[in-house]
Amino acid sequence: MPKPDSSLSAVVVSGGKQYRVAPGDKILVDRLSAEPGSSLKLDRVLLFVNGDEIKVGSPAVDGLDVEVKVLQHRRGPRIESIRYKSKKRVRVHHGGRADLTALEIIAVGGIKSETKAETKTEAKPKTEARAKARPRAKAAAAKAEVEASEPAADAKPAKRTTRKKETS
Repeated sequence: MPKPDSSLSAVVVSGGKQYRVAPGDKILVDRLSAEPGSSLKLDRVLLFVNGDEIKVGSPAVDGLDVEVKVLQHRRGPRIESIRYKSKKRVRVHHGGRADLTALEIIAVGGIKSETKAETKTEAKPKTEARAKARPRAKAAAAKAEVEASEPAADAKPAKRTTRKKETS
C-alpha cells in the first residue's frame, strides 16, 4: 500500500477490484494468465495523483496505464464457512482457496520509481549478523561451564520435612 505522503499514486482495476498503487509496491490480485517474470500493462486507471496534479476518469483516465511485473502465482489463505443448526440435521460446509498473482508495480503513468535504487544501497549483508551472534553463544556456554564446575559456598542443603499421620 502506498504511503500517505507519496506524491505519485493511482487507483487501478484488476479482476473487478480496485487497488491504490505507487511505483515499487507489491500487490496480490486475482489470477492473471501471464507467466512469472513477464510484464503487463493495466489500462483501467480510475484516478491518477502526481503531486498537486489529480486526474479523475469517467470511467477511466484516457492515455494512462500502469506497468507491472508478474512475480509469482500463489494461492490465498483457506477460507471456510460452516452452517449448523442443532437438532435439525442441518450441516453445510463450504470452503476454498483463492488463486492469486503477485504483482510488482514498475511505473505509474510512465513515471518509474526512484526508491528502488535507494533500498538496494541500504541493505546490509546477512553474514555480519550471524558473525556477531556466534561469540555471544560461545561466551554464554563458557559462563555456564564455569558456574557448573564451581560449588556454591553459601548454598544450604534443602530441608526435609516429613508429615506425621494424624490418627483420630
